[in-house]
Amino acid sequence: MAKIRDYDQNPFIVIWEATRMCPLHCMHCRAAAQLHPYPGELTTDQGKQLIDQVYSMDNPLFVFSGGDPLMRDDIYELIEYANNKGMRVSITPSATPRLTRKNILRAKEAGIARWALSLDGPDAETHDYFRGFSGTFDRTMKTIDILNEEKIPFQVNTTVTQYNVDKLPEIAELMAQHGAVVWTLFFLVPTGRGELLQPISPERHDEVMHWAFELQEHAPFIITTTEGQFYRRVMYQENEKRRAQGLPVIGHFADDLAKAPRGTNDGNGFIFVGHTGEVEPSGFLPLTCGNVKETPLPEIYRKSPILRTLRDPDSLKGKCGVCEFRYMCSGSRARAYAVTGDYQASDPYCTYIPQRLREKKAVNSR
Repeated sequence: MAKIRDYDQNPFIVIWEATRMCPLHCMHCRAAAQLHPYPGELTTDQGKQLIDQVYSMDNPLFVFSGGDPLMRDDIYELIEYANNKGMRVSITPSATPRLTRKNILRAKEAGIARWALSLDGPDAETHDYFRGFSGTFDRTMKTIDILNEEKIPFQVNTTVTQYNVDKLPEIAELMAQHGAVVWTLFFLVPTGRGELLQPISPERHDEVMHWAFELQEHAPFIITTTEGQFYRRVMYQENEKRRAQGLPVIGHFADDLAKAPRGTNDGNGFIFVGHTGEVEPSGFLPLTCGNVKETPLPEIYRKSPILRTLRDPDSLKGKCGVCEFRYMCSGSRARAYAVTGDYQASDPYCTYIPQRLREKKAVNSR
């Protein structure tokens, strides 16, 4: 069981956008990916300094992300450096020709504990259209076969939009057949290229959350969400109903490489370091809190006014601010910012009406 952390001091997970280099043209990408390094990307030495700083924060989960992290020539050196410190290291590569058995084994030898692959459709037609590049579905499935053959655990990330929401059951079946250990549903935040995509409605968000909860009872993988914080409320409410009926609760409540013992949120147990060292609450919440080239990450995480506010559920506005589940959920701060321009506003895609507002309405209607 993963230990409980004080999120005011140390995050559960740190994502490092090691590079923005990537040859794909994914429809939802928050980054302006290109084929060459951007000026100012962290050097090898700066990357190692960042790893030292991350390790000093009670050794959280560390993820090499991108772009495509495999496009960094020093990526295996950096992975090995983190692994030699005893860190739990994961990687989120793109489905490019670099995703070979040779490179997978090289990363395994360097110390990668888990791979995270993106799959946004159950077939080539759906997934490749979403990724903007033909052949990515077949390459992803081939990579999954290699990971299974080499006994390397992997998780699958799926971005949920109006385009593919009806295909989620087929993707889930595919994941069960191919041995994914975690399936993470990324609920669209309209940033970057994602501004051109159509999100599912608030009502459909709620339907998907309940469907995922029911699926978890029999699924051979853990289901987690990104920017779908109210899934925790749904799990709690539905499990309370099961407890009242004498039924066992549903859900894997912690996984040391995927799911914290208690929920994370943008800037609250979760922190993102960009390719040039800029620190943001998450990759979907583009608010600069500092730069690791100038200030150590622990100092930024613990002292940034933005991050401190994000870790205070009582500072939330609207219905999120009075919701009885605000300490468990707090809503997507990234989505609130993308839709309203205010990261403390209510999550615009949550349909739940807090008890306090329901009681107030009942009193006013008498």
